[in-house]
Amino acid sequence: MWLGAAAVGVVVAVGVGWLVWPESGRPKPVPGTVQANVLSQEEVSKVVGTTLTAETGISEPPPALIVDPTTCEVAAGPATQSVYAAGWTVFWSVTAQDMDDVADHAVTQVLGVYPDREKAGAVFRTLAEGVGKCKWAMRSDDEDSTKWNYKVGTETSDALSWTATQDAGEGWACYREARLKGNTVLQVAVCQAGDGQASAAKIADQVAGRVGG
Repeated sequence: MWLGAAAVGVVVAVGVGWLVWPESGRPKPVPGTVQANVLSQEEVSKVVGTTLTAETGISEPPPALIVDPTTCEVAAGPATQSVYAAGWTVFWSVTAQDMDDVADHAVTQVLGVYPDREKAGAVFRTLAEGVGKCKWAMRSDDEDSTKWNYKVGTETSDALSWTATQDAGEGWACYREARLKGNTVLQVAVCQAGDGQASAAKIADQVAGRVGG
């Protein structure tokens, strides 16, 4: 299951810029910003077929996750600093889910903007290579450890799809898509106990269509 934060008020975590807001208080994105390039909560809800209400966002990539083997840091944390290393000019990651705490559906959209396509391309290759070389990993947090299995779907020079499935997780899996668009590396994850591949691909394509370059 996806563990989320309570969507009450606005919270800023030191060093990360973690924003949490309820539906009624969610700020409107400014045109031309990365926040405006991601799909809205309502648009995402329509794609996945369920109402998503709780939403959180961060303006810096979080630290790499603790995993075993360590060579699976990218596969386990594709939206962390293990992929989006120093050098980005703008970063935005937003997650919408259907419940504040333990959710049945969660959708994350990530955008990392770099000074040029060359640097963005290097980041995308880091992502693709890291996911491709990891079949499974033990992921640890403050409470426990879980085993995740990784399987690549399709891969091209500017698009990647893969699935992260939680072992003994009652079908819980994250269907992930990544795109290289100009100087931007974007990702989408649809996490649920069911097939979210088509939803993830549709959201990723729509976000890519909004990104210039």
